[in-house]
Amino acid sequence: MIGVAVRSEVLMGTIVTIHVVRDDSDDAIDRAFGWFREIERRCSRFDERSELVQLSRRTGEAVAASPILFEAVQFALLVAADTAGAFDPTVGRHMETRGFNREDRTGRIVQNRVCRSDVTYRDVEVDPVRRTITLHRPLLLDLGAVAKGLAVDAAARELHPFEDFAIDAGGDLYLGGRNPDGRPWTIGIRHPRTDGAVIASLRISDKAVCTSGDYERIGPDASRHIIDPRTGGAAFTTASVTVVAPTALAADALATAAFVLGPVEGIRLLERHGVEGLIVTPALECFETPALHR
Repeated sequence: MIGVAVRSEVLMGTIVTIHVVRDDSDDAIDRAFGWFREIERRCSRFDERSELVQLSRRTGEAVAASPILFEAVQFALLVAADTAGAFDPTVGRHMETRGFNREDRTGRIVQNRVCRSDVTYRDVEVDPVRRTITLHRPLLLDLGAVAKGLAVDAAARELHPFEDFAIDAGGDLYLGGRNPDGRPWTIGIRHPRTDGAVIASLRISDKAVCTSGDYERIGPDASRHIIDPRTGGAAFTTASVTVVAPTALAADALATAAFVLGPVEGIRLLERHGVEGLIVTPALECFETPALHR
């Protein structure tokens, strides 16, 4: 009988579960969870000691960044430029003013009052040679749409030698190899309007799958957590987006971007990047890329 190691921890505001189809993987699982803790420590906007929050206090200064923070910010800016701001990591202040400023573990309210909301990704500059980040105006970066994907990918690299494993970080997944039955992993895509139901299922091997849904986090005024950075209001033409991509970093960011763009432009974005996806509207219309179920 094949041994399976399973472990869960609460990290990055969600339950992270790792399955490895081997029973000699404890050290690798420890290292995999360690990446979630380290990336959260670097990229959280809820922790005043985080590298991200410290960066927000140094406007106009080229700040040397850790490899983790630099990669997260640089990738977020690339997606922002590619989508003309439909995806934008400078929405931190918008998120706070809409009530998404409560630290999950402690319930503490976080306010970075020096930051502005009338900013865009164009107010952030990265220098790939010096590995610095410059905030040209007072702003707070929100890396929620890239940091968890970055952590999933780092954990997957630790587990890659075991070939068959699954990482589930609250809707951000990486599925390596095969399940304990020797078949591709099967995942259900949550129905955005019916609790406990799925709207589609996929068989996945060696790819990441990330879903963004308007049901994930509700603010104190019933506002949705995915913001259209171009307007400052909630994105409302989409109920959920699922993206299948080689990395969770790409899947996570593109799911958020496609959610904001809506079903037609969102599918075009996914096709342009060569990834697969499913977009569900509030009326439960489904739009998908041609090769999603292949």
